[in-house]
Amino acid sequence: MATGETQPCDLAPGARSLVPEPMSYEWFVSLRYLRAKRKQTFISVISFISIAGVTLGVAALIVVLAVMTGFHDGVRKQILGNVPHVLVQKQGQAIENYEEVVEIVRTAPHVVDAVPFVSEEAMLLSQGNVAAVNVKGIQPENKVFQQKFLSVENGDVRSLLFEEEGSLPGIIIGIDTATGLGVAVGDRINVIPPMFTVTPFGMIPKMKPFRIVGIIQKTGGFLETYLAYIAFGEAQKFFDATGRASGVEVEADSFDNASMVAVHLREKLPFPFSVRSWENLFGSFLSALKLEKLGLFIVLAIIVLVAAFNIATTLIMVVMEKHKDIAILRAMGATSKSIMKIFVLEGFIVGSAGTALGTGLGLLVALNADSIIKGLERLLGVRIFDQAVYGMEKFPSQVMPGDVVAVVAVAMIISLLATIYPAWRAASMDPGEALRYE
Repeated sequence: MATGETQPCDLAPGARSLVPEPMSYEWFVSLRYLRAKRKQTFISVISFISIAGVTLGVAALIVVLAVMTGFHDGVRKQILGNVPHVLVQKQGQAIENYEEVVEIVRTAPHVVDAVPFVSEEAMLLSQGNVAAVNVKGIQPENKVFQQKFLSVENGDVRSLLFEEEGSLPGIIIGIDTATGLGVAVGDRINVIPPMFTVTPFGMIPKMKPFRIVGIIQKTGGFLETYLAYIAFGEAQKFFDATGRASGVEVEADSFDNASMVAVHLREKLPFPFSVRSWENLFGSFLSALKLEKLGLFIVLAIIVLVAAFNIATTLIMVVMEKHKDIAILRAMGATSKSIMKIFVLEGFIVGSAGTALGTGLGLLVALNADSIIKGLERLLGVRIFDQAVYGMEKFPSQVMPGDVVAVVAVAMIISLLATIYPAWRAASMDPGEALRYE
């Protein structure tokens, strides 16, 4: 054997060669067209602008959808922090046999607990200031009320509210109401319901003094301002509702099952009972938030659409620039399908790169939105997100996997659709016409 000669190495049956299989020429040509020569720098710049456009569009979509989802859940938590999952009432009257109703409700599937309450509109009077509230008589096991102990200013509010000390019963009000009345914990306040006592001197409004035993410190709750809490038994006596309840609050194992519980209870408690879930009470408001989220998705998707036009423009310019190369490939035996595949792959590469970069950037911003907002506030010295106004502890941003998948799918579909016309134009090019004047 001569020096320098190599002998082919026979592979054993079933063995695989360590030499990688060559790249298909369609992929090779597509990647080569993305790397511009000196005279084609302008096309390369447009390609990078297209990638940047898709990146920004995808990132903006992910961030906006995450923020909208966070605000939606934040508002829903505020609502569920003030209302029960399901509310059972009797139309036009109080519930006389509320103990029986409570037992019926507790046997329903997905129900964790059910507690009666007494509710009445009233005026709070202190130091010449007046505030209108909904006074609610509750029991210690009320789930909605228990959640408020985390934001009540005082020590053992439960014992102060349900175990009277001295001659005055206890009452809990919201911080906005307390600020408007100019009162604090321990102050005396008069409660005036829409009831009157007939005397020889005429109609005298009923009034009773209460002692403020707690102030709900949570601000920003749009329902919290109009609520005040007293003991259930005290409310029955004060509002002349002995042996009656205004309604029954139902706690489900999940707010998602509230509608299912309401449907079941409507069969058990027909007219004149009224059974409404939290979605029946505030569903239209939350639906408006969902509609706004969809609207923003459509508007911001236009950014990706604009970037897709850049992709189409880039490919059209490449087709015009490479007409000679396309003719030579056709003359060498390349099919129209292969030529079309080259330019579809080129658009796919641009769309994939922009979508991948945009997804990474969007997730990075969305997952660290609160830290970014606080950093900008410190840097610029301005208040961007006021927690007191929105009633949320941090800037809401919640990434939903379904939203990310939808954004990626939309971006890729738009990018691929943008390649159809330029690829078809290249595939339908006549090689004879392209080389006639070369």
